[in-house]
Amino acid sequence: MTFDYVIVGGGSAGSVLAARLSEDGKTTVCLLEAGGKGHGLVVRLPVGTVVMMPGRGKINNWAFETTQQPGLDGRRGYQPRGRCLGGSSAINAMLYIRGQKQDYDNWAQLGCEGWDWESVLPYFIKSENNIHGASPYHGGSGPLQVSDQLSPDPMTKAFVEAAHQYGLPISTDFNQGDNEGVGLYQVTQFHDPARRGERCSAAAGYLHPIMDQRSNLTIKTKAPATRILFEGKRAVGVSYRFEGKEQVVKAKREVIVAGGAFGSPQLLQLSGVGRPEDITPHGIAMVHELAGVGQNLQDHIDFVQGFSSKDAEGFGIGFKGALRMPGQIAQWRKDGSGLLATPFAEGAAFLKSDTSVDRPDLQLHFVISIVDDHARQLHWGYGFSCHVCVLRPHSRGQVVLQSADPLAAPAIDPGFLKDERDFKLLVKGAKITREILLQAPLDQYRHKDLFGMTPNMSEQQWEKLVRDRADTVYHPVGSCKMGIDDLAVVDNRLKVHGLEGLRVVDASIMPTLMSGNTNAPAIMIAEKAADLIKADAT
Repeated sequence: MTFDYVIVGGGSAGSVLAARLSEDGKTTVCLLEAGGKGHGLVVRLPVGTVVMMPGRGKINNWAFETTQQPGLDGRRGYQPRGRCLGGSSAINAMLYIRGQKQDYDNWAQLGCEGWDWESVLPYFIKSENNIHGASPYHGGSGPLQVSDQLSPDPMTKAFVEAAHQYGLPISTDFNQGDNEGVGLYQVTQFHDPARRGERCSAAAGYLHPIMDQRSNLTIKTKAPATRILFEGKRAVGVSYRFEGKEQVVKAKREVIVAGGAFGSPQLLQLSGVGRPEDITPHGIAMVHELAGVGQNLQDHIDFVQGFSSKDAEGFGIGFKGALRMPGQIAQWRKDGSGLLATPFAEGAAFLKSDTSVDRPDLQLHFVISIVDDHARQLHWGYGFSCHVCVLRPHSRGQVVLQSADPLAAPAIDPGFLKDERDFKLLVKGAKITREILLQAPLDQYRHKDLFGMTPNMSEQQWEKLVRDRADTVYHPVGSCKMGIDDLAVVDNRLKVHGLEGLRVVDASIMPTLMSGNTNAPAIMIAEKAADLIKADAT
């Protein structure tokens, strides 16, 4: 089989690319996805994330682990990643956040021309179908439906009041380039009457409506790529595994790698592109030496606090919740609202750790349930939790091969808290979060601390608790960074340096982590990349 474009990975970026590159009806596109179609009820139902995210049975989830992290006292972290069409947008909390204006302006200052805020904003707008319609900052007709939360919990409203009482301004829109404040997250959730309340993953928005209607688009699911094929320095196809057999698909124009921050560097290394020390020990022949492949990995390091509650608000395990569940199911089926439509992380806050900081450096996710070890440790009863993460970490890690087996997980080392500045900021953020959670508006819901925090803790106690409990909040980026420096893997058109017919298009190209959740930016990257690819083809 031969196509104009072969896209590897049907996640958030790959779904966008497949839809955009095939929309003229003439350009032939093949999309390879290692997982399934991502359209089952467990994906469509927002509360289904509690089934998928913990990784039990690896339902639509790669459920990776990190290497042992010295900064976390030798613990291994957890790294859930979506494994189906839509990728992580099929299993995440659906939060729609773009980041700060300065984040993108900084990309441009690092040599990524055309990726400043004013240049990327049109692509955020192009992708979006916001419930409030079109405006200078929002789109009203894009494939990705973005909604207000349909049934925010009373606990979340109390959190917003608590953070406001602490001193944060109320924000009604976190996506205009300045995020500071507290409020409710908008979510990637259908708001049209036919599917109101369902998750709008990138696949649901871009791909599922057209995938069976375009003869020029071929999608193969459960077809993991094993390596990129080269003729000299030009990528000409991809080898993949399907129904137990090795098969090949050829690309006349380009191979586009969209495997995410872990999958993209892994596939490049399996194909002989990267650092020799990461490749040749596994018996793989070098094709092209490129120092940055797998380097520059960044992620939001996060710490969670939680309280039990005597009230049965929110989502929990107990008799009261079980008794009301039939009514909640009926409500969601009727109009898409109710507890089953929750993103769990309903409350948003972006704050500065100090007045000297130019933009928020901490983010809070207020959750209407007890979160312990990514919901892998369950608790009887009800309560609330609050994440705090370091928005622009200094620590850097890497992704490298563990073996030549393309189906084996890569070695993921985020380097959590490797830089002491991240550790000090996370401890400070945990203390601030504690102050917010102890404000009066949450008094009626707050009962017992669940994770060992007590009044008047010493600095040493805080530091030990943070190292004992910190982990990812699921935003790995940067392992195939865009730029012009020695570790840059792609240029500002996302073409791999030194090779032909090969691009990387996903969150791995981000040179630095933005100040917020990464799904909306990954979709933006693919929208912009689609235009760059089309322009280069003319």
